[in-house]
Amino acid sequence: MSNHLKFYIDGAWVDPVTPKTLDVINPATEEAYTQISAGGAADVDRAVAAARRAFPAFSRTTREERMALLGRIIAAYKARMNDMARAISDEMGAPMGLALNSQAAAGLAHLQSTLKALESFHFEEQRGATRIVREGIGVCGLITPWNWPMNQVTCKVGPAIAAGCTMVLKPSEIAPISSIVFTEIMDAAGVPQGVYNMVNGEGAVVGAAMSAHPGIDMMSFTGSTRAGILVAKAAADTVKRVSQELGGKSPNIILPDADLARAVKQGVVSCFNNSGQSCNAPTRMLVQRARHDEALAIAKATAEKTKVGDPKAEGTQLGPVVSQLQFDKIQKLIQAGIDEGATLVAGGTGRPEGLNRGYYVRPTVFGNVTNDMTIAREEIFGPVLAILPYDSEEQAIQIANDTPYGLAAYVQSENLEHARDVARQLRAGQVKINSPAWDTFAPFGGYKQSGNGREYADWGIHDFVEVKGILGFEAA
Repeated sequence: MSNHLKFYIDGAWVDPVTPKTLDVINPATEEAYTQISAGGAADVDRAVAAARRAFPAFSRTTREERMALLGRIIAAYKARMNDMARAISDEMGAPMGLALNSQAAAGLAHLQSTLKALESFHFEEQRGATRIVREGIGVCGLITPWNWPMNQVTCKVGPAIAAGCTMVLKPSEIAPISSIVFTEIMDAAGVPQGVYNMVNGEGAVVGAAMSAHPGIDMMSFTGSTRAGILVAKAAADTVKRVSQELGGKSPNIILPDADLARAVKQGVVSCFNNSGQSCNAPTRMLVQRARHDEALAIAKATAEKTKVGDPKAEGTQLGPVVSQLQFDKIQKLIQAGIDEGATLVAGGTGRPEGLNRGYYVRPTVFGNVTNDMTIAREEIFGPVLAILPYDSEEQAIQIANDTPYGLAAYVQSENLEHARDVARQLRAGQVKINSPAWDTFAPFGGYKQSGNGREYADWGIHDFVEVKGILGFEAA
């Protein structure tokens, strides 16, 4: 029986207090394929009450008990990998290969990394006569986005459990079905009653009720900077902790000593991955002016080889973007790039040839972009790359840092010491040198308007604990 119209509260699937439904749209077809219930403040109250009842006992469980619980969750998640991938592909348009091997796999990787980090996490240490104790902060409200649904759900839920917290999850109402599958996983794993609760609904209703709720001790939010500001304002009256991972406009500096062909091609692929719907995507490529035209030719060829189409079709690299709202926003920003005088190298407005249905966007590359143009300032969240020329390394660094965001940055160079020196000068929470492998133990989070706090592995556990000093713990 489907749980799509139910919430998960106090260890049971329950109906909403007041029935109301929302359509879930498949972005490849533009049609509703299922419905979810839209919760309200009363549903949040029920979930928070359950989490508060569960916290005293769960917060006193041992490290070993929480490790065993995470182990059961991992086992149950592995058993549902294919179901998870199908849900993600249907709800947000990811090609099936990406949905299974990146999207669903990211959730599993975070759970495994959290378990590994928990093994050696220091919950207590002695400093003189004082005992330093790190303990779960309490009831946590978790709000997650649609673009990497399981990546963000698991890198909040896993560390919250590891820290001994209880929680209420509100997934994105645009892509909620993967979180229903995840909740079935949590139920199958035997998570104690009230420790994990899930309420679906709109951010302006459920998210706002959670953020302002006096029974919630911490909000962990991933989404747009605009929405993150609203969460922080709503949370301020109860002085709860707010951890945020927000927007980005990440620079990708290709230094003169880089392998230009490799660096540009990889930069285009990274920008377009997940149809450009990644907050840390390298959307601003900075290239030495003398090689700017050469870089444009490489980027053009790479973009034109990118296959956009049905997420279920073999060989599809990019599926649709998630919604009509996102599609319209991206079209408007592409047009702004044209109107403001950037050179359109590949793509442009409208759907790719042969696709007249679905929220498909043409892989787009602009050259001769200046950092005051709209496409260089605003987060587009689509497969759109801006290539900016620079005259000196100092200017490249200045342009890279000239943004209200600071989530990620990228440096390409054949000289590792040179790349390290530049990386240290970039104002971003994570800097990648020469396209390294994803590291779930590296801290992830932003400077400036990209947020605060850090996620992944032990960094995530730190975000969910309070620090207590017990003086006189040992006699002097």
